Amino acid sequence: MTHTFVPAAYPVHHWTVRKPAVESSAGIVTSQAHDASAAGVAILEAGGNAVDAAVATAFALAAVEPWNSGLGGIGFALVHNRGERGDARAHSVHFGPVAPSAMSPAFFPLTGRPGSDLFPWPQVEGDANAHGPLSFCLPTAVAGYGSMLERWGTMPLREVMAPAIALARRGLALDWFTTLMLAQAAPVLRRYDTSSRVFLRDGLPPVPPYQGVPGFLPTGRLAQTLEQLATAGWRDFYHGEIADSVVRDIREMGGVIGADEMKRYRPEFADCLSVEWRGSRIQVSSGLNAGPTLADVFSRLDDTVPPPGGSGEPSAGWYAGIARAMTAAYRQRLDTAGDAEPKEQGCTSHINVCDRDGSMVSMTTTLLSSMGSRATLPGTGFVMNNGVLWFDPRPGQANSIGGGKRPLTNMCPAIVVRNGRPVIVAGGAGGRRIMAAVAQLLMFVHDFGMDVEDAAHWPRIDVSGPDLVSADRRLDAAVIDALRAVGATEIVDHDVLPINFARPAIIDAREPLARGVSDALSPWSIALGAA
Repeated sequence: MTHTFVPAAYPVHHWTVRKPAVESSAGIVTSQAHDASAAGVAILEAGGNAVDAAVATAFALAAVEPWNSGLGGIGFALVHNRGERGDARAHSVHFGPVAPSAMSPAFFPLTGRPGSDLFPWPQVEGDANAHGPLSFCLPTAVAGYGSMLERWGTMPLREVMAPAIALARRGLALDWFTTLMLAQAAPVLRRYDTSSRVFLRDGLPPVPPYQGVPGFLPTGRLAQTLEQLATAGWRDFYHGEIADSVVRDIREMGGVIGADEMKRYRPEFADCLSVEWRGSRIQVSSGLNAGPTLADVFSRLDDTVPPPGGSGEPSAGWYAGIARAMTAAYRQRLDTAGDAEPKEQGCTSHINVCDRDGSMVSMTTTLLSSMGSRATLPGTGFVMNNGVLWFDPRPGQANSIGGGKRPLTNMCPAIVVRNGRPVIVAGGAGGRRIMAAVAQLLMFVHDFGMDVEDAAHWPRIDVSGPDLVSADRRLDAAVIDALRAVGATEIVDHDVLPINFARPAIIDAREPLARGVSDALSPWSIALGAA
């Protein structure tokens, strides 16, 4: 008998990955890294509120996951304080990307060739819009964090930043995940002297020991910068010693961010957007992000499937229905704003916090690409974003690069209100895939009544554009058939890498004990509860 062996068409993993939920009546923090969540919990246990803890977590992330976020980044947040304004609605905080005032399409001559598969734009000479000093948008994250703390926090900045300073002094955990993340960026990181010196060894990503306990990688001047911020105040980043160093380094590297625009920058505070949904209100961030698209998805869904009150499990028809709604919402997004966003998956970080009083914060921050611009400022030790990549390098387009312009982004923080109080907080990391993940996670918990741990592990689909549905390989055949009836569908794995699905996290505080969980396939992410 003749046997024919057919190799598998995709890598096969024979394991089950699961991440436990945590519960607490004193507050919960979720983030992309254990040490950052622990920093937020320490602030809650010291008497801080949700904003204090969220800001502490964000600054800690700058020290422990430099590929996703940091002092050189940008972001959006929702803040819903119990008791304020009669619990009317959350505040939307915008500290998104802003192009330098001197920015011009003339800086980015085109090669005449198409760009990489990750981006819709034509290729720029030297990829100058993707990495290096001309790819920098204003670093707005510090102003976002500091303004939130001043407006709603209860603790001084120095106390809130103490965990981040301790983590920066300790260094970056040198385990396999650090190696993986630095390896992705290493080919470009090694072009920039400070980045290469801090994050690489002989131009290659450092590796942990073959056996024993992984050590820590020194983070250059980051600890000193955090200490200066904590002592002098966050405004020093925009018109003080840190600002002087930042502007000088950018100028010497060939960038165009000026001192005056750093001084002028202010985050924006606005009301959130909201949509009524089965007895609750889904609140999302307003502004140039995916919040309006998420609200559009909920407005398009049939309110009778699944039945109000939630029961059972998502059916094939349910998946097909949300695929149709998300496809239509993305088509509307692109028709309204133009193809005003890169198709790259992004390296983003998300934080959820609820405190003992029931206040909630949902905050997403990013450098855009993994390690952002890949350029580290030598005087301050932090990696700058490459937010210029959000813009179309062709002149005369709706989203063309221009001085002071703000592009459309993908961040999607969300808070659910029911019976006058915030009860569920969610968000995610993962570029254009964030919106679909947040929508499904909210519906799994809110509509189907799933425990957050089950919801976090339930297979999802991704719709991050109007032309394709990506389906988790774990979905059964009936779901796949229903999705293919909607449109083009690809079957993919939910894995650490490649990243085919966003990394969402959620906290459900509808019961006396809040329960929170982070994405199972994010190796470092965790939900931690305050004692």
